[in-house]
Amino acid sequence: MSEPKPILSSAAKHRDRMDELHRLSAEAEAGGGPERREREHKAGKLTARERIHLLLDEGTFEELDKFVRHRCVDFGMQEQRPAGDGFVTGFGRIDGRLVYVFAQDFTVFGGSLSETNALKICKIMDLAMRAGAPVIGLNDSGGARIQEGVASLAGYADIFLRNTLASGVIPQISAIMGPCAGGAVYSPAITDFIFMTRETSYMFVTGPDVIKTVTHEEVTKQELGGAMTHNEKSGVAHFVSRDDADCLAMIRELLGFLPSNNVDDPPRRATSDSATRRDETLNTLVPADPQKPYDIKDAIHLIVDDGYFFEVHEHYAKNIVVGFARLDGRPVGIVGNQPAFLAGVLDINASVKGARFVRFCDAFNIPLITFEDVPGFLPGTQQEFGGIIRHGAKLLFAFAEATVPKITVITRKAYGGAYCVMASKHIRTDANFAWPTAEIAVMGPESAVNIVYKRDLDKAPESEREKLRQEKIAEFRERFANPFVAAEHGYIDAVIEPADTRARLITALRALENKRDTNPKKKHGNIPL
Repeated sequence: MSEPKPILSSAAKHRDRMDELHRLSAEAEAGGGPERREREHKAGKLTARERIHLLLDEGTFEELDKFVRHRCVDFGMQEQRPAGDGFVTGFGRIDGRLVYVFAQDFTVFGGSLSETNALKICKIMDLAMRAGAPVIGLNDSGGARIQEGVASLAGYADIFLRNTLASGVIPQISAIMGPCAGGAVYSPAITDFIFMTRETSYMFVTGPDVIKTVTHEEVTKQELGGAMTHNEKSGVAHFVSRDDADCLAMIRELLGFLPSNNVDDPPRRATSDSATRRDETLNTLVPADPQKPYDIKDAIHLIVDDGYFFEVHEHYAKNIVVGFARLDGRPVGIVGNQPAFLAGVLDINASVKGARFVRFCDAFNIPLITFEDVPGFLPGTQQEFGGIIRHGAKLLFAFAEATVPKITVITRKAYGGAYCVMASKHIRTDANFAWPTAEIAVMGPESAVNIVYKRDLDKAPESEREKLRQEKIAEFRERFANPFVAAEHGYIDAVIEPADTRARLITALRALENKRDTNPKKKHGNIPL
């Protein structure tokens, strides 16, 4: 007869459970092991846990589902069931404010999505919605876990649904810090902002091998879906960073401008920059020659608190500038035509870029400041065939729908339909200012004269025709292309000295602090997508 097993004391049982806890914790924190971690470091990447450590305030991370394991038994997967299943999820704080975060660990099954780690992400997103806190996803994944088949695909769809339901309720930020391909790209695409690392990240629906097979095009991963491709050409990504550490620092900076949810106001900061500060440089910023460019970002830097402008989508559609700044310590969203690029004209890409940014600001209670210098919409068959009418209407729709405080400053040109679109008084903008250099008209004086005075010009002797044309242009500019006609109609609230712009904007923002505006009751509008 075998000896009976000794009955462990309560203290011994407690020690065993504690030992098991420490063993499981160490297993989860080891990820794919030291060799795979070192491989990531050599590739210029940090591990999932290192990224979370840099992103969050020190000592604030609370991990959830640390011991979750996958349930797949096919293809020998039952022999490999690491604790955590390759995803690190939990919550912590950034500048003392609550955020939820998930990070894919490429050292475990290539960061692939399984049924169980998809559930981990869904839990985090559900908690974030209930708590009213932002969600940050650190993406570094080879895609769906092939061994799990449709279960992993279902996990993606579960995440997509939550991204959609959370849109406009809590800020959602995605960092692409490695591969992101196939169905995995659509979760970041629904989120509000996408960050990419310059050398180590890429995203695409189908990779170079598939493209070569189907279309016979040869392209590298970086050319197809690298950071600059998506920041400069496709507009899918909003920010490009040097490396992982720079990316995480930029995310922290962005969150400083955003509220935690759609009910809160953005966080205010104390500033020593006087609300009444004048800058005489603004009085001579706009060239006397209306055909000469200038940089609208120079105006922005001179007006906002401490000259700091956090630009969004810097490398895409450069004819429009969008980003965040502060006035009187209060975050504002800035939209500005950029006369230094394509004369500030609105085209398809600029319209979409501006519309998305305006809608984000409106969803999260961030006032909108518009700097307008727009000669119109870009002409040409490429734009018309590409749907400039539909895409331009997106920007119009976004500005008209927005109920946050809206203030517009016309610095120079405001021509035609583009004048109406760029937060004009007619689409519920609260305060509309113009500098004395503003030209508000149906079209530029040169084009207007060619139409209005066509008969007179045709009748004039050829030797005198150009002189007459120039006289009519000067006359038209004096009579119509100035801000005072619009001011007479009340379309401009005030013509202001450029040096006073900061003070006038802050005064208007203070007056609008308790603004309440609503749209007609409806399920949602049908924006011209």
